[in-house]
Amino acid sequence: MGSSNGQRLGITEPISLAGPTDDDLMRTRKLEKYLRDVNLYESQEEAVSREEVLGRLDQIVKIWVKKISRAKGLNDQLLQEANAKIFTFGSYRLGVHGPGADIDTLCVGPRHATREEDFFGELHQMLTEMPEVTELHPVPDAHVPVMKFKFSGVSIDLLYARLSLWVIPEDLDISQDSILQNADEQTVRSLNGCRVTDQILRLVPKIQNFRTTLRCMRFWAKRRGVYSNVAGFLGGINWALLVARICQLYPNAVPSMLVSRFFRVYTQWRWPNPVLLCAIEEGSLGLQVWDPRRNPKDKYHLMPIITPAYPCMNSSYNVSTSTLRIMMDEFQRGHEICEAMEKNEADVDWDTLFEPFTFFEAYKNYLRIDISAENADDLRNWKGWVESRLRQLTLKIERHTYNMLQCHPHPGDFSDKSKPLYCSYFMGLQRKQGVPVGEGEQFDIRLTVKEFKQAVSMYTLRKPGMQISVAHVTRRNLPNFVFPGGVRPSRPSKGTWDSRRALERKVSSHTKPGADDGRKRKQTDDNVDTHLRNAKCHATMPSSSGEFREGSPIVSTISSSSINLQFEHMDANELVGSNREKVENNLTDSIRDSRNSVEVSSHNGKVDGPMIGDPRNKGLSFNSSNSKDAEKLAIEKIMSVYPFYIIISLDCSALIFNPIMLTVIWFHFGYIYLRKCHGFLNFSTLGSN
Repeated sequence: MGSSNGQRLGITEPISLAGPTDDDLMRTRKLEKYLRDVNLYESQEEAVSREEVLGRLDQIVKIWVKKISRAKGLNDQLLQEANAKIFTFGSYRLGVHGPGADIDTLCVGPRHATREEDFFGELHQMLTEMPEVTELHPVPDAHVPVMKFKFSGVSIDLLYARLSLWVIPEDLDISQDSILQNADEQTVRSLNGCRVTDQILRLVPKIQNFRTTLRCMRFWAKRRGVYSNVAGFLGGINWALLVARICQLYPNAVPSMLVSRFFRVYTQWRWPNPVLLCAIEEGSLGLQVWDPRRNPKDKYHLMPIITPAYPCMNSSYNVSTSTLRIMMDEFQRGHEICEAMEKNEADVDWDTLFEPFTFFEAYKNYLRIDISAENADDLRNWKGWVESRLRQLTLKIERHTYNMLQCHPHPGDFSDKSKPLYCSYFMGLQRKQGVPVGEGEQFDIRLTVKEFKQAVSMYTLRKPGMQISVAHVTRRNLPNFVFPGGVRPSRPSKGTWDSRRALERKVSSHTKPGADDGRKRKQTDDNVDTHLRNAKCHATMPSSSGEFREGSPIVSTISSSSINLQFEHMDANELVGSNREKVENNLTDSIRDSRNSVEVSSHNGKVDGPMIGDPRNKGLSFNSSNSKDAEKLAIEKIMSVYPFYIIISLDCSALIFNPIMLTVIWFHFGYIYLRKCHGFLNFSTLGSN
C-alpha cells in the first residue's frame, strides 16, 4: 500500500492508488523540462566539487578532534581512536539542491569536545587560518548554533552535536533514539535536522517522484514569495514534509499529478489539524514532543507540520494569521491553475503556475524597514539579528489591531547600489477584507513600531553604526531599487493569471447587487495616498548608545477608510470584553465548521488514549476513484483521525466565568458525540441548529 515492500506509509490509507494517464505523463515530461530550463539542477562539475569539499571538511574535523584530545591529556588509546564525523541534511541530503545552494552539515564529536571552547574556539581558529575558507561567520548564540563559511566557493552551514560517547564510531547511526541520551538541548536541536531528513526519505514511497515534486514546490514557493521560515512562511523542511505527505496519499502518482494533488489537498485542509508522516511517539528519554493537550504553547500553533523523528516537533511555529492567509490564497490559486491545465484550457501551462508574485503591485501601502552598518561584517551580523525579529513586528501589528490590519512581509531584502552598507525590508499593509469600515476608525501603530525597535536595540553584539529606521511608503513612492533592473514598470502587469482573475472578479462584482457599494469603497481606498501625505508623525530610532533620536516620518497614520493606522486606544475593561467576544465568536465558528471530534479523558492530569497520529486510529477505506467528490470526502476522512485541536487550541480562560457559553459548548459536544456514536443526526444541520 504505497511502498515497495507492501507496507502502508503514513498514518492513514492512501487516498488513491491510481497511476498516471498518458496526459499525466506528458505533463510530467513538460514539468521536468521546465525545471531544467530554469536551471534548478547543478552541473556534474559542481556536484564533484561539493563532494570534494565535504571530504576535505571531514578530514579537518578529524584532525581537530585529535588535536583537542591531545591537548586535554587523553590516554594513548583514546587519542588513537579519537574521531569526529560529518553528516549532511536539508536540501543537499534530500537531493533537491540547486546550483550555488549551501550545504547543511553536522559535525558529531565526542563528549570531551565542547561547543563553546573547542568548536567555536579551536575549530574556528583552524578554519580562519585556511586560505580556502572565506566569509567565516560563527553564530554561537543562535537557537541552533551554527558556523557559516565558504569552502573553496561552496557555502557551508556547520552545526555541532556533542554526544555522550568517548569515541565516535565511523559507522555511527544517528537515527537511533539512544543517540540523544544525556544530550544537551542544543545537541538535540542540531541532530534533529539529520534525523528528520533521513526519516522523510524512509517514509516516502518513490523517492525520485518525491524529489522532482519537492524541487517544483520549492521553486513555486520562492516565485510566489512564500518561501521563508524566518518571515513567517514555510522553509525547506516544511515544504518537504508537506510534499512527503502527498506522496504517501498518492503513492503511484507521477510529479505532475502530485503537484496538482498538493494544491487540491491543502486547499481543503482545515488548519490547525496537523500534517503528520507517522505517529508521534512518546519515546523513553523524556524529551518534550508536540502535543497541544499537554503543552500550552502548542495550543496556539496555527499550521502544525510535525517532524517525523523523535522528539517530534512543530516545524512551522513561525506561521502567523496573516502569513497563513497568504499561503492559503496561494494554494487556492495553484489549485485553480492545475485544474485548468488538466482541462487543457488555452494559455494555461507550467509558466502560469510559476508566474512571480508582483508584491509591489499588490498593495497601496507598505512598511519599509531600513538598516545600515559601518562595515560588511557588522551589516551581516546586524541583518541576521533584524531578520530574526521582523516576524515579531508582524505579530505585534496583528495583535495590537486585533487582526484588522493585515501584514504581508516580503521574504527577501533589497539593497541600493548607491549605499553599499545599507539594506531594506518591506511589508505590504491592508485592512482585513470583508470588515465594514467604521466612521473615523483608526489604527495607531506608533507604539507597536516603538516596541519593535526597542526589542531590536537589545542586540547584545550591537556596535556603533548599526542603525534601523521604519517608515511608511505608498506604492507610488517605492524606491526604484526594489524593481527588477532598478527600473519602475510604466504600468501594472497585464496578461498574467492574477490580473485576468482580478479583472473577472471586478466584472462579476459589477453585475451583482450592491456593486455600487463596492465602487464607493474603491473610491474611498483610492483616497488613501492623499490622507497619507497629510500624516505627520515622527518616530524615534534607537542609537548605538541605547538612546533614542528623532527619525524620519514613519507610518503612523494611513488616514482613509481603507487603512487607518491611527488606532483608538481602549481601556482595560474594553480590551477584556473585546477579547472575550472574539473568543466566543471563534469558538462558535470552530464548532460549526468542524467535522471531526475527539475523545480525550484525563485522570490525575494525564491524558489517556492513543497518541496523536496513533496507528490504532482507523485509516481510510477508500480505493482509487476519479471522482473529485469522493476524493474530497477522503480528504475529510483523513482529518477525522486527528484530535479536535480547533477547540483545544483556543484560550478558553475568558469563558470560565461565562455559564451561557459553557452551556453552549456542552450541548455542542453532546450533539457531536451523539452523531458520531449513533449516526442518526445530520451533520449538515449542525451549524443551523
